[in-house]
Formats: sequence, C-alpha cells, structure tokens
Amino acid sequence: MKSFDVPIIYRSPLISAVKRKRKELDKMKKDFTPTLLDFGNIKIWLARHFGFCYGVENAIEIAFRTVEQHPGKRIFLLSEMIHNPQVNADLQAHGIRFLQDTHGKQLIPFEELSADDIVLIPAFGTTLDIEARLHSIGIKTEPYNTTCPFVEKVWKRSEAIAKKNYTVIIHGKPGHEETRATFSHAAANGPALVIKDMEEARVLARFITEDHPSDLFFETFAGQYSAGFDPQKDLQRIGVVNQTTMLASDTQAIADFLKKKVVDRYQQEEQVADTRDTLCYATLDNQTAVTGLLHTKADLALVVGGYNSSNTSHLVELCEEKLPTYFISHAEKISSSSTITHFDLHTHQEKTSTSFLPTHRPLTILITSGASCPDAMVEAVIERLLQITDTPISTEAVAHQFAL
Repeated sequence: MKSFDVPIIYRSPLISAVKRKRKELDKMKKDFTPTLLDFGNIKIWLARHFGFCYGVENAIEIAFRTVEQHPGKRIFLLSEMIHNPQVNADLQAHGIRFLQDTHGKQLIPFEELSADDIVLIPAFGTTLDIEARLHSIGIKTEPYNTTCPFVEKVWKRSEAIAKKNYTVIIHGKPGHEETRATFSHAAANGPALVIKDMEEARVLARFITEDHPSDLFFETFAGQYSAGFDPQKDLQRIGVVNQTTMLASDTQAIADFLKKKVVDRYQQEEQVADTRDTLCYATLDNQTAVTGLLHTKADLALVVGGYNSSNTSHLVELCEEKLPTYFISHAEKISSSSTITHFDLHTHQEKTSTSFLPTHRPLTILITSGASCPDAMVEAVIERLLQITDTPISTEAVAHQFAL
C-alpha cells in the first residue's frame, strides 16, 4: 500500500517501531491480538490496528503539500479536514481557513471566494451542490480533493445500485459530513434515506411491512429522505450502505434485518442489493482489533481521539461493554494518578473522574485510538502514564526491543 509524507510531528518512534514489527510478522494482517508494552509498573496492551488510516494520511499529505507549494495563496478548507483537534489546529496555524464548521454552518460566505482561491475538500468528501457552487465561482477542486477513496467507493456503489432501481439506505449519523456527502451522491441517482441505528431500522421495517401508515413516514424521518420519496414504492427494493466510520457489525445487522423484512414481504431475494463491499477496511480492522484487545484482562481502557470522531466513538462503545473506559483527546487530560478529564458519550460532555487508576501494581491498561489520531498523541499518553506512576523504564527502551 502507498506510503504518505505525513509531518514528523505526528509520528512516534515507539508506535512506528511496534507497527513495523507487527507488519513484518503479520504481512497479511490475519493476527488481531494486541501488542504488549511491558514497563514493569505498568503493562500497556496496544490494539493491533489503530491511528491514521489510508484516507487520513492521504488528506494530510495533500493539505500540507498544498500549503508548501502555494505560498501567499488564500487556502480554505470546506470544514474540518478530519475529526482531530490537533491536526485541524495545525492546518489553521499554517494559514488555512475553514469555510464551514463540522455541522455545515457557514463560517465564511462563498461570496467572499474568488477563482484564484484554493479550496480543499476534506477526507469526508462534500455534497454535489457545494462542489457545483465552487465550480461556478471558477474554483478547481480536483487537485485539492482529499476525499477518502473508500468513501468514494461507497458513492460509486450507491450510484450503481440506484441505477438498478434500488433505494439507497445509508446507515450513518444524519448530521455527519460524510453522511451528508454520501446522501447527496446517492440521491442524485435515485431515492435515498438515512437511518442512524437499529432502532430506526425497526421503525423503518414497519413501513416496509405497512404496519405503519405511509403518511407517518415523512414525520418520522423528517430531514433524512430524498426529495419525492414514496415509501409505498421506494421501500420495495433496497440496498444498505454505510457511513464508513460506523460500527461494521451494526451496519451488517441492519442490512440483514431489513433484508429479511423485505424478502418476507415480497418473497424475492433480488429485492435487496448485496452491499457488503461498502464496509471500510480500516474501520473494520480497527474495530476487530479492539475485539482482540478486549480478550486481555485489564484494569481499564484508554481511547484517544477527537470527541466528534465517529469511528473513535464506536471504539469507545466497544470498550465500555467490557471494562472502565476513558475517552480522551490528548495526554494533558490526565492530570495526575487520581484525576482524568474525559468525554462521556452518553451526556456528550467532558467530565472529571477521580481515583481512575487502581493503586495496585503492576497496572494493566488497554490503549487504542481513532483513525484520525496521530501516533504521537498515543505515545504522549503512554509517556504521561509512565510519569504519573513513577515508572523508570522509558519508551525509548521499549521501542528498542521492537527494533531488534
């Protein structure tokens, strides 16, 4: 697979050594067992796969290369490049300005742009309407389009099944940038609908089986369906695709559930398109790696990443099912051996917990990170844990073990 020129500030000597060694021993990526980093006082188990994925590294390389190659040019990003506060802050420090926030709210009017400006399309992609708007100004987006190839794969698959008269059902978060983009591309070719979870899938099933009157559909799924959607006609043939950062197991469960409802109703397998090929390999690998990680008995888990990162939040959900889990954005959130500030997925707020580290030694901690989290941030978290537990063994010493 292609390697990317990502700024060295995002790299980690320790994590790079671990990943190189694991790749050397497992070239086909069949082994999802975690990696032990033994520091004596503290034993850290790293997930087999975590951190920057192909799409994220591609986007970061394009963004920093664009800044380097166009000094003095006005450079804009449609919205956050990826869902990581450090990376987005670094881009802004290099003079890149955001046109929209992560929810699509306009920060800088398109009217202020000119054909001489550069606009970067983030890794999530964008809607056809926004792309057309930029082209109408005279802005060429193609050289600066960082859309993840796996997101584009979902778009192409959606287009293909829509042209075969299937309605595209997107499993995703309705307000997420990637979901908005995928919905735009799907709706350009046929009926499309966004559902966020199995609960909404169950509600949708009642419209498929006509247990619910069709006129309630528009209120139930307000803002989530394409123009002209006809629930009586458009729910007869469906294909489920995913926002690439959702839990792969959830997407497959939803697809299987809705398929059964449609086939039971119409008695024909071909009423449902096969869309298993829309699952992102990196999301699937990271989630499977966490499943492997959780087979290890531990005191707690730390998940590092941006709080608005969809793929990271799902890793947190997986860990929370097994043991105490703390979702942190960077190492500074660990104040001391007794205090940690972390994000609560259920209240959507940061909170502070005390006595989060048990007093016994050695401690065993599981660590993973989201696909938009730099490895350097993970090493910084490990360094902080060593500091607050007075552990004398250094990350350099452990990294040397993996270099042998």
